[in-house]
Amino acid sequence: MTIRAIFFGTPDFAVPTLKALTAAPEIELISVVTRPDKPAGRGKKMQAQPIKLLAGEMGLEVYQPASLKSEQALAWLQEKKPDVLVVVAYGGFVPTPIRETPPLGCINLHPSLLPKYRGAAPMQWAVINGETITGNTTMHLSDGWDDGDIIYQENEPIHPEDSFGILSERLSQKGGHLIVRSLLDIAAGTAPRRPQNDAEATMAPLIKNEDAQIDWNRSAVEIHNLVRGLNPIPGAFTFFEGKRWKILRTAVLAESPGSPGTIVGTEFNTIRISAADQVLEILELQPEGKKPMAASSFLRGFAIHPGAACTSP
Repeated sequence: MTIRAIFFGTPDFAVPTLKALTAAPEIELISVVTRPDKPAGRGKKMQAQPIKLLAGEMGLEVYQPASLKSEQALAWLQEKKPDVLVVVAYGGFVPTPIRETPPLGCINLHPSLLPKYRGAAPMQWAVINGETITGNTTMHLSDGWDDGDIIYQENEPIHPEDSFGILSERLSQKGGHLIVRSLLDIAAGTAPRRPQNDAEATMAPLIKNEDAQIDWNRSAVEIHNLVRGLNPIPGAFTFFEGKRWKILRTAVLAESPGSPGTIVGTEFNTIRISAADQVLEILELQPEGKKPMAASSFLRGFAIHPGAACTSP
């Protein structure tokens, strides 16, 4: 049996799943749905998202509706007669009439072990919160916020050196294979279907600007995890003498701190800043208006006076 699928996705995280679907001989990918092009860069020129670019390279049909709630979008989908829809980081709500059109339903990949970390930023919050285990979940998309019935889950460790970017790359690669497995088993009638326990749910909302500002009154480990969880985007940040520093890479030093936010040393080509309980070592940063650089490079051109301090919100 050939499974006729339509893929909904937009950013880089969705790319491995699109590749996995096209590589599976049992799956016929008949179209790709992605978000409209967005203005980007200083010139605000319209720019295609990664999935549109890849679909074009593959010769796949691309559909970019302004909204999936329109009659035109529903009519387009019904004309295609898909067996199943696959949604990975599409970036928009998929309404009930769209989801209910294909006989095998609408399957979603979510990068957390649901019902933990429902929402738009599950990988970031897992790292920020110091989790050591996360994973991927395939589920039947529903009207709620990532609360559909679970098909499969796979665990993935979060290593001490992992940033959000590193973790996202691993989960995206493994997620594509989990989607293919889910589709084949659904078509064969052997896939499990398990409702989520809402009482165990936790949320992972979009990262706001205030979430990314470093509070030096927190522990060094908490700040270190914030830096990891927001690297590469949007980036944890602090202010030093009125200038914004994006902090990209850090280490925790088991040293007695001074007043929170105070720079206690710049020896060994790093910047050491007091947190509430220990010292945080800045290894890489992006000063305002500059490119990312090692702390050693920054210190060669910028003098930090003893006792200077970064500000907390």
